[in-house]
Amino acid sequence: MGRRLVPLTLDNLPDLPRRCRSCVFWELDPVSGEAAVKAGTSAVEKESWISAVLLDWGSCGRVVYVDDVPVGFVLYAPPAYVPRSMAFPTSPVSPDAVQLMTAFIMPEYQGQGLGRVMVQTVAKDLLRRGFKAIESFGDARWKEPACVLPADHLLAVGFKTVRQHPTHPRLRLELRTTLSWKEDVEMALDRLLGAVQKEPALRPL
Repeated sequence: MGRRLVPLTLDNLPDLPRRCRSCVFWELDPVSGEAAVKAGTSAVEKESWISAVLLDWGSCGRVVYVDDVPVGFVLYAPPAYVPRSMAFPTSPVSPDAVQLMTAFIMPEYQGQGLGRVMVQTVAKDLLRRGFKAIESFGDARWKEPACVLPADHLLAVGFKTVRQHPTHPRLRLELRTTLSWKEDVEMALDRLLGAVQKEPALRPL
């Protein structure tokens, strides 16, 4: 089984799941995001966001391929590029961290270690760029697939809560710890990434 992790660009954006290509939950603030969805311009806004971040900051995601079939992706960026991050009660993200926005692995490809490889790849990329950690807003009341990752699963893969909240705690993962993960964490990662399976409607936080 040949697997590759390729930086996300406008060229391979079509390889993301259809529902994710036009999702602007994180890329726009809540008001602008809802307006883009209503106007039918969210796909264009998604492309514009990726283009701007690539030009200004660099790689902001990875697409996972198995035998040239796209099977998953991860999206991340400094919080300055993620308008939605400021809408959370536990913001802001720490200045030495990059925000893990969202991630996904197709259910039929879970359990193959792809989650571990994907997050380790992101960790190595960010360590080279001088960052110390990944932070993410979790959903403590998660009941169904959504753009905000389940807090319980983030904790299961090594994140630690840095600011408590009954609904949306902020969690942190020190990057160097990801380079020596064991198999039990790998399995938890597959559960985490496999949990994000369908696009939610924009909703107030």
